[in-house]
Parts: sequence; C-alpha cells; structure tokens
Amino acid sequence: MIEIPKTPTQLSKNGKFSTLEILQYIVLICFILYYGKTLFIPLSFSLLISFILYPVCKWMESKGFNKMGAILSSLLVVISFIAIIVYLLILQINEFSNEWGLLSKKLLETLTHISVFIAQRFEITTEEQIAFLKNAVNNSGTQAFSLLRNSLYSLSESLFFLLIVPVFSALILYYRQILAKVLYQIFPADRKETVHEVLIETISAYYNFIKGMLLVYFIVGLLNSIGLLIVGVPHPFMFGFIASILTFIPYIGIMISSLLPIAVSWITFNSIWYPVGVIVVFSIVQALEAYVIFPLAVGRRLKINTLVIIIMITAGGILWGAAGMILFIPFASIAKLIADRTDSLKTLSILLGEGEDEGQTKTEP
Repeated sequence: MIEIPKTPTQLSKNGKFSTLEILQYIVLICFILYYGKTLFIPLSFSLLISFILYPVCKWMESKGFNKMGAILSSLLVVISFIAIIVYLLILQINEFSNEWGLLSKKLLETLTHISVFIAQRFEITTEEQIAFLKNAVNNSGTQAFSLLRNSLYSLSESLFFLLIVPVFSALILYYRQILAKVLYQIFPADRKETVHEVLIETISAYYNFIKGMLLVYFIVGLLNSIGLLIVGVPHPFMFGFIASILTFIPYIGIMISSLLPIAVSWITFNSIWYPVGVIVVFSIVQALEAYVIFPLAVGRRLKINTLVIIIMITAGGILWGAAGMILFIPFASIAKLIADRTDSLKTLSILLGEGEDEGQTKTEP
C-alpha cells in the first residue's frame, strides 16, 4: 500500500504550524489590524502606558495611596510630559511667526532672483512664469481640498486618541486583576505559570523599550546639534535637542522643529545654502535614526534583531501609519516572549532573536 504524505493540516495537528497556516494567520491578523485601527491604536497606546505605569502604581499603593489615587497621579506625570512637548511645539511656532516678516522679504527676494535666472537661462519671460503658476494653482485646487479634508480628519482622529487613551489606561490599571484572571482562564491550567511569566517579562520589555527610546532621543539630539554646529547655525544645541524631542510627533514634529533654524540661518547669513545645510543635516539624522539608531538601541534592549525591527517599522507604517511605526516594535517583543515558551513557535523565536548563538543555544539538547 502506498503511504499518502502528510498534508500541512496533518502536520499542524502534531504540534507544528505549516507555512500555509502561518501565512493565513498573518493575512487575517493584518486584515483585522488595518480595519480595526480606530480601536486598536488607542487601545495599544493605552496598554503601553499602563504597562509602563504599573510598577509606579504598585509602588505608590504600597506607600499608602489608594488604587485610583495612584493611577491618577501617575497619569498626571504622563500628561505633563505630553503638555511639555505641546508647549515646545507652540513655542517653536510663535518664535517662527516673529521671524516671518524678515523671512517673507527674503523669500520674495529669492523668488525674484530665481525668476530672473529662469528668464535669462531658459528665455521664459516673467509673464509666462506667472501664467504657468496661475494655471498650476487652478489645477491643484481639487488636490488642495483633498489634502485639507485629510488633514482635518487626521486632526480629529488625533484629538479622539488624546482623549480616549488616558481613559483606557486608567481603566486597564484599575481592572488589572480582572483582566489578568480572564487571561488565565483563556489558557489551560498548566499554562498559567507561563502566562504569568510572559506578563511580567512584557512589563519589563516595555520598560526597556522606553529606556531605548530615551537613548534614541539623546543620540538624535546630539547628532542634530553637532550637524548644526558644523553648518554654523546659531544656538545649535537648543535647536538640535528641541528637534529631537519633537520627533516624538512623527513627521510633523521634525518639520515644525526645522522651520526655526532654517529661518534663523537664512536671515542671519543672507544665503540659501545655510537653510539647505539645515535640511541636509536633519534629513541625514532622521535616516540614521529610522534605520540605524532606533533598531540598534531599541532592538538590543528588546532582544530582537535589527532586520525584524526594520520590517516591523515598515509594516507598522503601512497598516497604522506613524502610530504603527512606534507600536509594532513592542508587539514583536511580545511575540518573541510567547514564541520562546511555545514549542510549536520555536522557528519564530529563532527568527526574531538576535543571532545564531541564541537559536543554537535554545535548540541544543
């Protein structure tokens, strides 16, 4: 009798997930995360904050605070930190608006020089240039309306997140015993100790994640300051570290923080090359932060290899935008903690690990 080979489904019954099943799970998870991001993004940030604040709340409760008092006090610290960032952002905008009069004159002079250069070099008259610009503005009206609509939607979504995240965080911390009991009930009785270990190590992983992020901000601020010092921008360390802090707000933060040094360097030196130098410095540092500094500083603390970190940043950006680029890194850390303790996920544990030595050590008898 000819023996029929085992199918992927049959293999999974023996405690191993087949490649097809893994791909199916990945597609299903991505589908759920993408279409449920309005709920999952604030909930994920809330979990992140609650994991970080849990040791603080526990310590305050041991000192005599009641549960709600400890939760509100710790949340107040987080809200104060966010308020400082918003204050720095507003300060940057106000200082930039004070320089706008001189900056607008410089801008008009530069546009005039560019127009004269185009007229002399390419024999295009000023009237033809103005007509071309008017035509471009008229044609871009629809795109401008679409951009404005998307910006208003993003702003309303951000305000919703700012309001709901502290509420979620407080409720998660307040009902943490109930949530832990529910989690224990989901898994078999013989896995309760493993679930408890994963919870404890998850809190530790998030703590290491925050330490890694603080190291990233320090390195980015130092590199920004050195770059601005080389270019010759006044007050390089102030501008460099403000830009580093405001990178907490993805995309928008770095754009806002770069406006003031660009304006100051342009007005001070009366040359377009200094603002160009500022843009080059910030662009290089941002590229290093995204693809070198962040993966190395955060990945080593979370014990995840750099390749996986970059992939998770990219996947998070595709599914959840800027929020996903931050949140998907701790998700990978939790996945590794679970995979380390699950026999059927040892391959995933090796894939997420830091190197061959780790994988060899775990697979040796």
